[in-house]
Amino acid sequence: MLKLYTHLGTIGLAVEIALEEAGAAYDVHRMNFAENEQRAAPYLAINPKSRVPSLETDRGVITETPAIMGYIARSFPAARLSPEGDVFAMAELESLMSYLCAWVHPAAAHRHRGYRWADDPAAIADMRRKAPEVFGEAMHLIDTKLFRGPWALGGTYSVADPYLYVVTGWIPRDGLDLADFPRLADHQARMGERPAVKTVLARIAG
Repeated sequence: MLKLYTHLGTIGLAVEIALEEAGAAYDVHRMNFAENEQRAAPYLAINPKSRVPSLETDRGVITETPAIMGYIARSFPAARLSPEGDVFAMAELESLMSYLCAWVHPAAAHRHRGYRWADDPAAIADMRRKAPEVFGEAMHLIDTKLFRGPWALGGTYSVADPYLYVVTGWIPRDGLDLADFPRLADHQARMGERPAVKTVLARIAG
């Protein structure tokens, strides 16, 4: 059985939704960041990067969200979570997820985790000020240029959709107005109606 290591409020939510969409058999371990569980020896033996999410499989552990999402999509082809057989479409899917991972997510993280990049309080404060602008610009690019609708890459739902759903959910957290991103707001509402999303959110709510 697959085992997901995650934490509330992180991109691990996207992986949990994807696992649910895939119909996978999986367990979830919610890390206790307040007690620095992610830095303790047992978890470092699982993922020495000290980050979530991590997905434990029967062949080992997969880290980095785009890789995990790709693994889920390919492991459960009946769920049709990726355009298998279409090399170009698959590259487009990987391109969007890579952009979310490599640029959009770090842009958001600079607002509240500036300590990862600097020690100077003034530099951290400047990152906190600048980060929402950079994050907002990236999300506007997705809203106006990269998002196709009704799903991230067009008419077919894919693993990019829960990924985008979670990142879009950070827009209000960064002091931005979701109404300024109308296509992403519509996607957010559409995602909220999916049974897998409802199931995962209900589980988290307890």
